[in-house]
Amino acid sequence: MSGIAGIYCLDGQSVQHSDLARMTDVLSHRGPDGAEIWCGGSVGLGHRMLWTTPESLLEKLPLVKGNLTLTADARIDNREELIPALGFANYPVDKVTDSDLILAAYEKWGEQCPEKLLGDFAFVIWDGRNQQLFCARDHFGVKPLYYYHQPGKLFAFASEIKALLSLPGMPCQINEVRIADYLLQRYEDKASTFYQHIYRCVPAHSLRVTAEQLSLRAYWRLDPHRELRLSSDEEYAAAYREIFTEAVRCRLRSAFPIGSMLSGGLDSSSIVCTAHSLWDVTRGDSLKTFSAIFDTVPESDERFYIQTVLEQGNFESHYIHGDQLSFLDSITLTLPWQDEPFDAPNSLINLETWRIAQQQGVRVLLDGLMGDNVISHGYAYLNELARTGQWLTLATEIRALAKQRNRSPWAPIRRFIWNDGVKSNIPPALRQRWRQLRGYQEPVWKPDPLLNPEFTRQVGLKERVQEFAAGEWRTERENHHQELNSGFVPLSMEMFNKGVSAYAIEARLPFTDRRLVEFCLAVPANQKLHRGWSRVIARRAMENCLPKAIQWRHDKGDLGVNLIRRILTEQSKFEEFMQNYPAELEAYIDISTLRKISQQFLAQGEHYQPGKIHQLLLVITLAHWLRYVKSSAGLVHEAVFLS
Repeated sequence: MSGIAGIYCLDGQSVQHSDLARMTDVLSHRGPDGAEIWCGGSVGLGHRMLWTTPESLLEKLPLVKGNLTLTADARIDNREELIPALGFANYPVDKVTDSDLILAAYEKWGEQCPEKLLGDFAFVIWDGRNQQLFCARDHFGVKPLYYYHQPGKLFAFASEIKALLSLPGMPCQINEVRIADYLLQRYEDKASTFYQHIYRCVPAHSLRVTAEQLSLRAYWRLDPHRELRLSSDEEYAAAYREIFTEAVRCRLRSAFPIGSMLSGGLDSSSIVCTAHSLWDVTRGDSLKTFSAIFDTVPESDERFYIQTVLEQGNFESHYIHGDQLSFLDSITLTLPWQDEPFDAPNSLINLETWRIAQQQGVRVLLDGLMGDNVISHGYAYLNELARTGQWLTLATEIRALAKQRNRSPWAPIRRFIWNDGVKSNIPPALRQRWRQLRGYQEPVWKPDPLLNPEFTRQVGLKERVQEFAAGEWRTERENHHQELNSGFVPLSMEMFNKGVSAYAIEARLPFTDRRLVEFCLAVPANQKLHRGWSRVIARRAMENCLPKAIQWRHDKGDLGVNLIRRILTEQSKFEEFMQNYPAELEAYIDISTLRKISQQFLAQGEHYQPGKIHQLLLVITLAHWLRYVKSSAGLVHEAVFLS
């Protein structure tokens, strides 16, 4: 993890060294091990260094080689493959840096080079021969990259928005359409930010920037049609175990202490146990684990499962008391690092985890983020069985699920048979005619009552919702593909990256390994859901690695209970906010509805619906952000704040 920034004056003016220095200073938390700036006429690149891998100790960025100059926030994982392919076979392996590999890949393959790279990366290359900037971001957006483009005048990029806002004259205008998307939890738009004119480089895309134009290109896409067929459940499990083990192994490369989140769930426990099996005892240390516990909230506490993992080996465990943290305080602590309103209700636990990890000297932190998305619970397999008339298998799966959850299977069986088995196979024209005969009318779109009606009309919310309306998912693989392509995936990567980077730690996420994602999407649906067991391929693969109590658990601690209790213990702060919300909030929120919802929450307490409390927390976070942006606008060096 490092920080990068740069400026390209498209009108030929010379870059001001002071502007680049300001940008890199703003990113100092991302790279405490040094700062460097390179200027070449109308182009300048900056870098903040965080040493993590052994090779990074040798890196000096920006890296200049002939007409090429590179700045990068990158960790390349397929080094063994790239080193001989790029002509480094006769070099000592530990002397070849990841930045060497990226620049050599661009020299050899040009703009196709990101296709050859595995790992987490955001990098920018100034190609002096072709007079262009080439930018690329990794497959899932683990490493953030933002940019501003004023055609014919300026292109600027940075790892965080705050570095762009530090430039003199940079507009700081709120993107109200993004606010609407945020409040409705719609994240299909992967490019926009909460600031007009500032954009994300979309994951798995590259940018080419010349004085005349900016062009965006997808260098990789998940294939929703690829299907992997093996001969047995054991072969699928063995193949998963091999790929998953490699995804963990290549993320253990570190010159500093390594930590891992350990919640007690299937994902984090699989990572910890696999890392332990790969641990190099010559390191002379142990894998450090970080776990949230909840002494006063048994519904959220998973200490039994955490201890079950820790008993498997020699770990150095650390605990975070999640039931003693302040949610409302965490918002104000988090906003300076996030730059935007965030959708992370349990950020208070993450903040404390990262703080303790930093105290322990950890610079690399493994996490199971995205495990659910990548493996898939497989529940759309039930729809697929109904649509294809596989009634016996459907009944078997539903009965097994119902038994696990102590519920009757008959109501869901009848629903699947009618909705997915019968109704879905009736020709649409016939269904429409039947509705007309019965006097059925299509439901009228109703805006969310929490949103200010004028704001809803102003941003064209109805049309936007219809534009991004999801199509019907026909199969489990189509459903899985849609989930992996959700805009919330890269957004959650960014939120996590920016938060952990505030503590000079690099998050490494094995479930974002491209090889693992492609494999999991391609396996048959019955490897995701079988006899009531979701994510069954991962459970089988972890045989003799995970404790059986975790391998075959079907429940999960409810962090929402702790969240609601923490807010209720801060009722005075909550009520004070409702009385002293920022005036800017009224442009977006119907305040009378907000107060009504707030009163319902305080009256119902722990019985309040989790979905509703989530939206309420989004509003509170937005309000704090509006106040933060307005108060800090005058501090970002002549940035223009337009309310």
